Amino acid sequence: MSEHVHGSMSTYDHEKTYKGFIKLGKVTAGIVIAILVFLAIFNT
Repeated sequence: MSEHVHGSMSTYDHEKTYKGFIKLGKVTAGIVIAILVFLAIFNT
């Protein structure tokens, strides 16, 4: 294994993954809210 040098890692991939994670969280929250609204309106 190679030596890790502090401060040498590119943050591009980390930021890309984080943005994807946040987007997934927003979409999931939106779907859950839509389901709850549907259930509240139609009282199923």
